[in-house]
Amino acid sequence: MDGDLTTTSSVVGALVISVLLVALHLAAPRIRRLPFVPERVTGSFAGGLAVAYVFLHLLPELAEGNEAFGEALRDVFRPTPLLDLGIFLVALVGFAAFYGLERLARARSATGGAAREPAGVYWLHLGSFMVYNALITYTMALRLRTGVAFAVLFAIAMGLHFVLTDRSLEEHYPHRFPRSGRALLATGLLLGWALDALFAPTSTVVVALLTALLGGSILLNVFKEELPSTGRSSFGWFLTGLVVYASLLTAVTALGE
Repeated sequence: MDGDLTTTSSVVGALVISVLLVALHLAAPRIRRLPFVPERVTGSFAGGLAVAYVFLHLLPELAEGNEAFGEALRDVFRPTPLLDLGIFLVALVGFAAFYGLERLARARSATGGAAREPAGVYWLHLGSFMVYNALITYTMALRLRTGVAFAVLFAIAMGLHFVLTDRSLEEHYPHRFPRSGRALLATGLLLGWALDALFAPTSTVVVALLTALLGGSILLNVFKEELPSTGRSSFGWFLTGLVVYASLLTAVTALGE
């Protein structure tokens, strides 16, 4: 299952996944409001799925990246307990950076009108999510080369996660985001893929650092968006999404052994 794709095949596969993620971004408002399906159902199902991804795939992936990071730097630096925390510190930076942007957006923006949506805060917030999206697709080809099934499950988790992120950004910027935000976030996905096609990551350390930075951002956004207040959520559908995704990950892991 792993390591079957050539570099060219993985880049083409990453393009296909990137295009599908672009489609999900652009269709997010319609997905959230599917006929006869309350928004809290789609949100809670996506939330359970994303939380299962965090605990069963993202956190183990960070641990593996930390081992690779430590091994790569042992010839340069003397091993220390602080060095052993390197990748997790990068993930913490990603978490804190997105949390700071979120606090800034909440403090400076409101849903009362375009005049109360500061342009500077909007572009800073949107730019950070464009980088977030670019990191997802920049590492997609590598994910496909190391494990097709895991890469596909990662793409599913991120695609449904985008639906909830879309809701948050539209609530913060109800006038600006529908006009330009979705298209620019979709552009970020394609830019990430293009950068990978032209300048594919070759260093284990670089890949581990990028994954950690993305991981910290994903952790914040998952727990912020996919665990909404009681009135906007359904525990039953949250548990359904969690069990479904956990079962898929468990099956893929077992088949890969």
